[in-house]
Amino acid sequence: MAPDKIRTFRQFWPYYVSQHRDDTCRALHIWGLILAGGFALAAIVIEPIWVLLTPVVAYGMSWIGHLLFERNQPATWHSVKFALWSIRGDMRLLVYTVTGRIGRELRRAEQVYPNAESNAATPNQETLPTA
Repeated sequence: MAPDKIRTFRQFWPYYVSQHRDDTCRALHIWGLILAGGFALAAIVIEPIWVLLTPVVAYGMSWIGHLLFERNQPATWHSVKFALWSIRGDMRLLVYTVTGRIGRELRRAEQVYPNAESNAATPNQETLPTA
């Protein structure tokens, strides 16, 4: 299944993880998410204008991670559906990193997408999750 054939978040998750193998890229995603949450909180508590920085920080740090460290195209550029799933993926990435489960997910993604140097990753058809 090519990325164009992904129909559910369950199918998207291994692809998402395969596009986040670099430690620095993952760290930038996590810090972007944390800082964006801080700006959202500042918008509620201090001044609503802070909400404008939320997507700039979150996407900016993520895209820097992809372009400079992971050297692939962010999934958010693929489609609106991938952009929304990427936000969910970022949150799951944060939880799995904090709880120490990201290593297992990276190994599983390697089985499904062994050639994931780019968004043209070719999946291993035998290990793809079904809908």
